[in-house]
Amino acid sequence: MSQVQQTEPTLEVLAPLESGVEAVQGRTPWQLFYTRFKRDRIALFAAGVVLLLIALALLAPAFARFVVHRGPNDLNQGYTSDISVPLLGPSKIAWFGVDALGRDIFIRTLYGARTSLLIAILATGISIVVGIALGLMAGFVGGKLDTFISRLIDIVLSLPLLLLAIGIGAACGASVQGCLGGLVKPGIPLVTGIIALFGWPYVARIVRGQTLSLREREFVEAARATGYGNIHIMFREILPNMVASIIVVATLLIPQNILFEAALSFLAVGVPAGTPSWGGMLSDATNGARACSS
Repeated sequence: MSQVQQTEPTLEVLAPLESGVEAVQGRTPWQLFYTRFKRDRIALFAAGVVLLLIALALLAPAFARFVVHRGPNDLNQGYTSDISVPLLGPSKIAWFGVDALGRDIFIRTLYGARTSLLIAILATGISIVVGIALGLMAGFVGGKLDTFISRLIDIVLSLPLLLLAIGIGAACGASVQGCLGGLVKPGIPLVTGIIALFGWPYVARIVRGQTLSLREREFVEAARATGYGNIHIMFREILPNMVASIIVVATLLIPQNILFEAALSFLAVGVPAGTPSWGGMLSDATNGARACSS
């Protein structure tokens, strides 16, 4: 009887604990992120602005065809009575005005957003893929491979990026054939490759540091004891645990790459003149202002 009396209170105490455990529901990292994100008004406003720009960029052909009825490269179409003075400010005909050639600045701005976003996203994607591959190998394998990749990262980061990018863009964009036997031709692929060439070290350095920390964790030892190989451990055990850091790096690289593309286009070594670009539009505006002042 004494044993029964000792066990009954124990069951009564454990009963509410079990019911409490059942009432608690775990949340995934994405659910935690969404809960915190929707409470931040500044983050919501910034996300809305970014989504609006992306939507306008995607809808640029529809605006050109159904709203303003002009393409990004259509020249003076009667905006002024004197074709020798094509410059106009914002009006009902041209919402942002027209440039020195009579091209609609609003439509060119939308198409320029498409160009900048395309180049920035592609260059960021290439940088992330290359940076993840090299950073994982350097941090996980170690030894001479780690030393070689680390020194390569240091060398690329120490280079004058803008000067080298101008030189490569001028050399490969001087002719239609491009460079490397026609393998790299001028245009969006060339600018994307130049930006990605100098963007991967930032990703590789962060991934290498995270890998050095994660490879000593218990779950990696457990996976190795289970019999999994290095490739599985790197891409199935270590890589998923650094997704948050990679996303942060990507969000920083995309605007940086947009500015990089704009700088190259402003210096006339980026996208061709016939392709609308924010940097090219700034260059055209500068040249038009100089022409008017002279």
